[in-house]
Amino acid sequence: MDGTLLNSQKVKPAGFVPWVLAHPQIKTVIASGRQYYTLERDFEEIRDHLTFIAENGALVFDRGQAIYKNVMKKEDVLNCIKLCRSLPNAATLLCGVKSAYLEKKYKEDAEVQNNAILYYDHLDYPENLEDVIDSDEIVKMAIYFKGATAEEYYSAFDVVRSFVKPVLSGDSWIDIQNQDVNKGVAVAAIQEKFQIPPEDCMAFGDYLNDLELLKHVGESYCMVNGHDDVKAVAKHITEYTNDEEGVMRVLETIE
Repeated sequence: MDGTLLNSQKVKPAGFVPWVLAHPQIKTVIASGRQYYTLERDFEEIRDHLTFIAENGALVFDRGQAIYKNVMKKEDVLNCIKLCRSLPNAATLLCGVKSAYLEKKYKEDAEVQNNAILYYDHLDYPENLEDVIDSDEIVKMAIYFKGATAEEYYSAFDVVRSFVKPVLSGDSWIDIQNQDVNKGVAVAAIQEKFQIPPEDCMAFGDYLNDLELLKHVGESYCMVNGHDDVKAVAKHITEYTNDEEGVMRVLETIE
């Protein structure tokens, strides 16, 4: 999605919806760190023609049904909340199967609020995050760092790496999930359910949370505007950036 299919204004290419509709024999999968309900909203006109990998691979929905989910342990979530509260510039969201949760105090913070609603269509505002852990299945924690300072604080999460996996997913975001969660595992679940061999699959990515995804397909593409570590893993590098519709230019070569 961001940095890959969408341009810098978060707009999908005009030709993407017609392409999906013209290729019903291809199972098109949207893989993102975003919430499922946000993805469903963003692709409302073709949602029944898509499979969605949401929350970096912790959830997979097909035709409105969850076909895979990977839920965090309560004690792990509580420990990570405590760590995040100690970090400057950090605003923590809990991402559940039903909704995402951001503490009520951040509704008055325009930077945090605007970025949260961009990625989370279903968003509730409890007084304290601890209040919702027993009422939903938490699959991800998304920590927004004001001022695009995520990389500056990334090393602070070394203390939790023994039981969860922090991933730098952008210059403002760090995601925390179970250690076995990634987009590649989610793709493997789709491949198994629908009996699609990896060599018949193609994927695009641009950032570090796309690494495992690219390793689980036969034809992997890193965007030319992508991270150098992702370029090192990908079989191909697109000729054009996301702002130049690099993904569509490749898809349009498929018969």
